[in-house]
Amino acid sequence: MKRQQLFLVIGGLVLFAGLFFFGKTINPNKKETKPTTSAEPTSGAHVDIKEILVQAKQRLTAEQVERINALENSVVRGDVKEQQLHLYHQLARFWKDSVKAFEPYAYYTAEAAKLDNSEKSLTFAAQLFVDNLLAESEPSMQHWLAENAKVLLEKALEINPSNDSSKISLGACYILGSISDNPMEGILPVRQVAERNPDNMYAQLVLGLGGKKSGQYDKAIERFGIIVKKQPTNLEAMLHLAECYDLKGDKVNAIKWYEVVKKIIPNTEAKKELDNRINQLKG
Repeated sequence: MKRQQLFLVIGGLVLFAGLFFFGKTINPNKKETKPTTSAEPTSGAHVDIKEILVQAKQRLTAEQVERINALENSVVRGDVKEQQLHLYHQLARFWKDSVKAFEPYAYYTAEAAKLDNSEKSLTFAAQLFVDNLLAESEPSMQHWLAENAKVLLEKALEINPSNDSSKISLGACYILGSISDNPMEGILPVRQVAERNPDNMYAQLVLGLGGKKSGQYDKAIERFGIIVKKQPTNLEAMLHLAECYDLKGDKVNAIKWYEVVKKIIPNTEAKKELDNRINQLKG
């Protein structure tokens, strides 16, 4: 197995396990021709939520289609805002609980948050997008996730400008979502949080991912190393550490950290892929 494939397989199995509650996500720009964890990057593609919803509905049963149509047409005269807010919550629950489709769930959760306009609802909805952004490898989806999160986080920061978690999440959108030609726009606020509070592991993670994405592997290794030192059982950080050593060509340390990950990862398939990569590096 090639190194890139290993990263996709192991990363999908290890990182952000909560995302897999929703099953396979829907991307209209992906051709579903093979069961991989990520399609080939399509940096020029544009993700359209309307198309996502259309494709999602095509997978529904007749009973589910009837249910979703009834919900979408349920707003009547009166307190339209409250009705719309309630409707968005119902639609979000439908896509989460009945269909387990992430994008529609996140979209309607975000629409409800915009109407509610409270810091709690805005940051909750934003983090749905950011958590997926941290695990996503396809540029078009990264951009879509980051753009949606950015809108919500900017509204949340208007309410509470001192929320470090919101600042870091917004920084992640700039660093990982390619929503600006100037990634420093996102890096600086996150770096300021990390310098002020080195124990903020979320800031260290985002900076590490930024370094990894930009090919600054030594800087990324430093950040992931801080996390592992503070959190010796952080499987996510250890896997990123191994990958960074692998990417920079340091076989000794790559093998070392892949071995550490293999000892504690619970997934049999992941262990097998790790063994394959370790053997390739040793050979």
